[in-house]
Amino acid sequence: MVGIVLVSHSSELASGLARLAAEVAGDEVRIEPAGGGPDGSLGTGADTVHAAIDRAEQGQGVLVLGDLGSSILTVRSLLAEEFDGTDRQVKFADAPFVEGAVAAAVVASAGLPLSEVLKAAEETRGLSKL
Repeated sequence: MVGIVLVSHSSELASGLARLAAEVAGDEVRIEPAGGGPDGSLGTGADTVHAAIDRAEQGQGVLVLGDLGSSILTVRSLLAEEFDGTDRQVKFADAPFVEGAVAAAVVASAGLPLSEVLKAAEETRGLSKL
């Protein structure tokens, strides 16, 4: 099963979205929040994201989604430094945080591969809400 990591500046935002996505995905998909600074402040950190990726991994890869700004930079830097050239499959979705997370969770719960989970998340970019 593909795992999912949600990276936000806010631990509350990441945790809340993880709970929402888990409601639609069920218990089999590991959805891990990675948000906030070590002292509970706003921020993101590579160590927090790396630990969440490790927790989310179930053997089929991990999809990472980020909220904005420096969280995106943190994830991109971490993936380039720690995961490029390794056997681990970790992909970063260019997708809206909430919609992408929910779509990814649904597709992951169906047991589809990382490429399909990534595709589902990124297809939410063009969704109209009205």
